[in-house]
Amino acid sequence: MAGTMTTAGILAATAVLAAGLAVAGAAASLSQRLAAAADAGALAAADAASGAAGGIPCERAREVAAEFGAVVEACDLDELIATVTVSLRVGPLSAHASARAGPPP
Repeated sequence: MAGTMTTAGILAATAVLAAGLAVAGAAASLSQRLAAAADAGALAAADAASGAAGGIPCERAREVAAEFGAVVEACDLDELIATVTVSLRVGPLSAHASARAGPPP
């Protein structure tokens, strides 16, 4: 009987640990996807602002972020430097990321 209880306890602890690691892995993956959306949006906006690519800078940022499933919350241009903030809603939570792109100083 003691062996059965020990085995059940070990299995329960393993299940809880596995679930926790799965949630942490999903959060890390979401974080990387959101950062990539912000980076790509900022680069697209900066390219459009500099004339290297066609289009209106903030519209280009919205198009690129949408490909990642993100929404542009803010898009600011300071000459050729674009700062883009994106968000992604996951269930009841919302995550945000920002990126900046432009010519080197």
